[in-house]
Amino acid sequence: MHLILPTMFEAVKYNIRNNTFILFSTRCIFWEDANALILSDLHLGKSGHFRKHGIAVPPKVFKSDMHKLISQIQFVKPSKIIIVGDLFHSHENKEHELFYKWRNDFPLIDFHLVKGNHDILKNKTYMNASIIVHEHSYSFNGFTFTHDIENCNKTHDYCFSGHIHPGITISGIAKQSIKLPCFYFSENYAVLPAFGNFTGTYSVKPAKGDTIFAIADNKIIKVYG
Repeated sequence: MHLILPTMFEAVKYNIRNNTFILFSTRCIFWEDANALILSDLHLGKSGHFRKHGIAVPPKVFKSDMHKLISQIQFVKPSKIIIVGDLFHSHENKEHELFYKWRNDFPLIDFHLVKGNHDILKNKTYMNASIIVHEHSYSFNGFTFTHDIENCNKTHDYCFSGHIHPGITISGIAKQSIKLPCFYFSENYAVLPAFGNFTGTYSVKPAKGDTIFAIADNKIIKVYG
C-alpha cells in the first residue's frame, strides 16, 4: 500500500518477519516497531574531498543530503538512527565539521554507526559526536545491521546491509533502458540504496523470490516480487 505524504517523498510499507518497515523515496527505511530510521552510505565529506583535490564539486551536494536527512527526521521523529556503513567518505574536512554541528541539534536521538570501509576516522571523533560505533555489526530485536552483504551469512537474524549502492536496470521500448537506485530484499537480507546523492550504483540481478523497489523522481516502483 502506498502512503502519499505531504512532503517531497513517497513511502511504501513492507513487512519483514512480522515487523513493519516503511520505505521512503529519500532512500531510507523507517522501522516502525523500533522507532528507528535506517540508512546507508551517506558518504558525507565526499564532495569536500574532491574539491580538496582540485575537482570542483559544488557544496550544494552536501547541503542537499543534509536537508533530506533533516526532513526525514522531522517527519518520522525516530528515537534511533542506524547507519549501515560509510557515514563519512574519508578524512575530516569542513563538511564533517558542519555535520558535527548538526548532530548537536538532535541530542535525544541515539545514533548508531556500523563502520563501513570509508569510515576511517578515529574513534574519539565519533565519540565526541555522540555516535555509537559498532565495528562489524549491530543486532537488535531479531535484526542485524552490517555494512557488507558478505557478513549477512554469519547471522540467523534478518540482515540489513549497504555498501554496493544497488541499482536496477529497467528496459523500455526501442531498446531504451535506465538504471535506478533500489531497495533489494531477499528472504534473509536486504540491501539499502546509497542515501547520499553523490554516489554511483551497482547493477543487481534478482533471484526467484526476491523483491525490488526502484526509486525514480521521488517515487517508489515495485519492479520485482
